Amino acid sequence: MKKMIKILSLMLVLTMCLALAACGAKDPDKMVYAVESGSAGEAAALEKGWETVGVDTQAKALMEVAAGTSDAAIIDLLMAGAMIGEGTSYPDLVYTDKLTTEEYGVGCRKGSDLAAYINAVFAETYASGKMQEIAKIYGVQESLLEQSAPEFVPGDGDVAYIQEKGELIVGITNFAPMDFPGDDGEWIGFDADMARIVAEKLGVECVFVEIEWGNKIMELDAKSIDVVWNGMTLTSEVTSAMECTNAYCNNAQVVVVPAEK
Repeated sequence: MKKMIKILSLMLVLTMCLALAACGAKDPDKMVYAVESGSAGEAAALEKGWETVGVDTQAKALMEVAAGTSDAAIIDLLMAGAMIGEGTSYPDLVYTDKLTTEEYGVGCRKGSDLAAYINAVFAETYASGKMQEIAKIYGVQESLLEQSAPEFVPGDGDVAYIQEKGELIVGITNFAPMDFPGDDGEWIGFDADMARIVAEKLGVECVFVEIEWGNKIMELDAKSIDVVWNGMTLTSEVTSAMECTNAYCNNAQVVVVPAEK
């Protein structure tokens, strides 16, 4: 009897292995991952020694997986919630592992007083409930972080420079639910709406400019843009090169793969 049980157990293990192979299960270390160049997702993949294909947006990383040209994508959890699964643009994609946990912040030029100004607006809109109201529109309310900041003291810095030129130039990429074009072509999203509030309080026009994510620091330093406001993870590289706001959202990097049929 014991011998028969042993034989049946071995047959069960063999059957499971064959089933996994039939389903196309792959070794994560042998997969090719589509990642946005210069992103936290790319950093997470490289840290694990995974093979990557760099693209210029996370939306294009999803397109790689949907087209079958990459085995998986690594994108932000907040974007995955908006873009994959039932009722979305990619119903046949799912996310599996969370590779990191992280926080979003807004990036300004090093030494800029604009970061402190934005912190003050964050604190004001959080206290009034306006920030939570906007977050609920785009489904990020559960990720929102409580905001507090001292009152902004005006000086001779970026805030005065922006008010003098009459526009706040916001560097973004197409990154739902933070920044993405609406049906009328206008930029919407949690970050886009918050940027407009800041511009309104500054008394200037809000101008959105699409950038190459890997060039964001260079764009800031060249004054091509005034701020990077696009679900930006507060990595050590970012915080050392930019003046960053307080964190306002929790996030994670996740692996996206085709759903099993």
